[in-house]
Amino acid sequence: MAFIKKRSGELTCNPFTTIGSEWFLLTAGTPEQFNTMTCSWGAMGVMWNEPSVTAYVRTSRHTFGYMEKAGIFTISVFPEEYRAALSYCGSHSGRDFDKVKETGLTPVTLDGGVGFAEAKMVLVCEKTYGQLMDANDFADSSIAGKFYGSDAMHKLYIGRILAAYVNE
Repeated sequence: MAFIKKRSGELTCNPFTTIGSEWFLLTAGTPEQFNTMTCSWGAMGVMWNEPSVTAYVRTSRHTFGYMEKAGIFTISVFPEEYRAALSYCGSHSGRDFDKVKETGLTPVTLDGGVGFAEAKMVLVCEKTYGQLMDANDFADSSIAGKFYGSDAMHKLYIGRILAAYVNE
Protein backbone atom coordinates (compact mmCIF):
# COMPACT_ATOMS: atom_id res chain seq x y z
CA MET A 1 0.00 0.00 0.00
CA ALA A 2 1.08 3.57 -0.59
CA PHE A 3 -0.12 6.92 0.68
CA ILE A 4 -2.15 9.08 -1.68
CA LYS A 5 -2.31 12.78 -0.84
CA LYS A 6 -5.86 14.14 -0.80
CA ARG A 7 -7.57 17.40 -0.05
CA SER A 8 -9.39 17.37 3.27
CA GLY A 9 -12.69 17.88 1.42
CA GLU A 10 -12.17 14.53 -0.31
CA LEU A 11 -12.13 12.57 2.94
CA THR A 12 -15.16 10.41 3.59
CA CYS A 13 -14.48 9.29 7.16
CA ASN A 14 -17.09 9.60 9.88
CA PRO A 15 -15.42 11.61 12.67
CA PHE A 16 -17.54 9.96 15.36
CA THR A 17 -16.33 6.51 14.30
CA THR A 18 -12.80 7.58 13.43
CA ILE A 19 -12.17 9.34 16.74
CA GLY A 20 -14.48 7.66 19.23
CA SER A 21 -14.39 4.04 18.09
CA GLU A 22 -11.28 3.52 15.98
CA TRP A 23 -9.06 5.84 18.02
CA PHE A 24 -5.93 7.45 16.58
CA LEU A 25 -2.31 8.15 17.36
CA LEU A 26 -1.42 11.79 17.94
CA THR A 27 2.27 12.29 17.20
CA ALA A 28 4.42 15.37 17.78
CA GLY A 29 8.11 16.11 17.51
CA THR A 30 10.72 15.78 14.81
CA PRO A 31 11.54 12.72 12.71
CA GLU A 32 14.60 12.30 14.93
CA GLN A 33 12.78 12.68 18.25
CA PHE A 34 9.02 12.34 18.68
CA ASN A 35 6.39 10.76 20.85
CA THR A 36 3.01 9.31 20.03
CA MET A 37 -0.05 8.64 22.17
CA THR A 38 -3.43 7.05 21.65
CA CYS A 39 -6.46 9.34 21.64
CA SER A 40 -10.17 8.66 21.58
CA TRP A 41 -11.32 12.23 22.20
CA GLY A 42 -11.19 14.94 19.56
CA ALA A 43 -13.11 16.69 16.81
CA MET A 44 -12.90 17.37 13.09
CA GLY A 45 -14.49 20.28 11.31
CA VAL A 46 -13.90 23.82 10.17
CA MET A 47 -12.33 26.52 12.33
CA TRP A 48 -11.35 29.98 11.13
CA ASN A 49 -12.41 28.94 7.60
CA GLU A 50 -9.88 26.08 7.57
CA PRO A 51 -10.33 22.30 7.83
CA SER A 52 -9.20 21.54 11.37
CA VAL A 53 -8.89 18.96 14.11
CA THR A 54 -9.10 19.42 17.84
CA ALA A 55 -7.03 17.15 20.06
CA TYR A 56 -6.68 16.99 23.82
CA VAL A 57 -3.50 16.12 25.72
CA ARG A 58 -3.22 15.87 29.50
CA THR A 59 -0.41 18.04 30.83
CA SER A 60 1.02 14.98 32.60
CA ARG A 61 1.51 13.03 29.35
CA HIS A 62 4.97 12.70 27.80
CA THR A 63 3.51 13.89 24.49
CA PHE A 64 2.50 17.19 26.10
CA GLY A 65 6.07 18.54 26.01
CA TYR A 66 6.37 17.61 22.34
CA MET A 67 3.05 19.31 21.54
CA GLU A 68 4.16 22.47 23.32
CA LYS A 69 7.31 22.69 21.19
CA ALA A 70 5.87 21.43 17.91
CA GLY A 71 4.41 23.51 15.15
CA ILE A 72 3.29 20.35 13.34
CA PHE A 73 1.52 17.27 14.69
CA THR A 74 -0.16 14.31 13.03
CA ILE A 75 -3.28 12.25 13.52
CA SER A 76 -2.82 8.64 12.34
CA VAL A 77 -5.90 6.40 12.02
CA PHE A 78 -5.38 2.64 11.77
CA PRO A 79 -7.24 -0.42 10.57
CA GLU A 80 -8.71 -2.60 13.33
CA GLU A 81 -5.83 -5.11 13.18
CA TYR A 82 -3.60 -2.50 14.85
CA ARG A 83 -5.84 -2.14 17.93
CA ALA A 84 -3.24 -3.88 20.14
CA ALA A 85 -0.55 -1.41 19.04
CA LEU A 86 -2.85 1.53 19.81
CA SER A 87 -3.70 0.01 23.20
CA TYR A 88 0.01 -0.30 23.94
CA CYS A 89 0.69 3.32 22.92
CA GLY A 90 -2.14 4.46 25.19
CA SER A 91 -1.03 2.52 28.23
CA HIS A 92 2.76 2.91 28.12
CA SER A 93 4.67 6.15 28.44
CA GLY A 94 7.30 7.18 25.91
CA ARG A 95 9.36 8.24 28.94
CA ASP A 96 9.83 4.56 29.80
CA PHE A 97 9.26 2.57 26.62
CA ASP A 98 10.21 2.74 22.94
CA LYS A 99 6.71 2.53 21.50
CA VAL A 100 7.93 2.08 17.92
CA LYS A 101 10.16 -0.83 18.88
CA GLU A 102 7.52 -2.45 21.09
CA THR A 103 4.64 -2.16 18.58
CA GLY A 104 6.55 -2.68 15.33
CA LEU A 105 4.95 0.42 13.80
CA THR A 106 6.94 2.14 11.05
CA PRO A 107 7.40 5.92 11.38
CA VAL A 108 7.24 7.92 8.15
CA THR A 109 7.82 11.63 7.56
CA LEU A 110 4.97 13.41 5.79
CA ASP A 111 5.21 17.15 5.17
CA GLY A 112 7.40 17.64 8.23
CA GLY A 113 5.25 15.53 10.56
CA VAL A 114 5.70 11.96 11.74
CA GLY A 115 2.98 9.46 10.87
CA PHE A 116 2.99 5.69 10.49
CA ALA A 117 3.18 3.55 7.35
CA GLU A 118 0.54 1.15 8.67
CA ALA A 119 -2.08 3.90 9.12
CA LYS A 120 -5.06 4.01 6.80
CA MET A 121 -5.13 7.80 7.08
CA VAL A 122 -2.71 10.45 8.34
CA LEU A 123 -3.63 14.09 8.83
CA VAL A 124 -0.71 16.52 8.98
CA CYS A 125 -1.73 19.47 11.12
CA GLU A 126 -0.28 22.87 11.94
CA LYS A 127 -0.92 23.86 15.53
CA THR A 128 -2.97 27.07 15.46
CA TYR A 129 -4.30 27.32 19.02
CA GLY A 130 -3.83 25.85 22.46
CA GLN A 131 -5.80 26.41 25.65
CA LEU A 132 -5.49 24.72 29.02
CA MET A 133 -8.85 23.48 30.23
CA ASP A 134 -10.01 24.79 33.60
CA ALA A 135 -12.23 22.79 35.96
CA ASN A 136 -14.03 26.03 36.89
CA ASP A 137 -15.21 26.51 33.30
CA PHE A 138 -17.39 23.39 33.10
CA ALA A 139 -21.09 24.25 32.94
CA ASP A 140 -21.73 20.92 34.67
CA SER A 141 -19.20 20.54 37.48
CA SER A 142 -19.82 16.78 37.66
CA ILE A 143 -17.92 16.39 34.37
CA ALA A 144 -14.70 17.69 35.91
CA GLY A 145 -15.14 15.36 38.87
CA LYS A 146 -15.91 12.36 36.67
CA PHE A 147 -13.07 12.77 34.17
CA TYR A 148 -10.37 14.52 36.19
CA GLY A 149 -10.63 14.19 39.96
CA SER A 150 -6.97 14.48 40.93
CA ASP A 151 -5.73 13.78 37.37
CA ALA A 152 -4.11 16.49 35.27
CA MET A 153 -6.35 18.58 33.04
CA HIS A 154 -6.15 18.46 29.26
CA LYS A 155 -4.84 21.14 27.00
CA LEU A 156 -7.00 21.63 23.94
CA TYR A 157 -5.11 22.02 20.67
CA ILE A 158 -6.61 23.10 17.37
CA GLY A 159 -4.66 22.17 14.28
CA ARG A 160 -5.25 23.31 10.72
CA ILE A 161 -5.14 20.29 8.42
CA LEU A 162 -2.28 20.92 5.99
CA ALA A 163 -2.45 17.57 4.23
CA ALA A 164 -4.43 14.33 4.31
CA TYR A 165 -2.86 11.04 3.28
CA VAL A 166 -4.87 7.90 2.66
CA ASN A 167 -3.23 4.49 2.40
CA GLU A 168 -4.70 2.78 -0.65
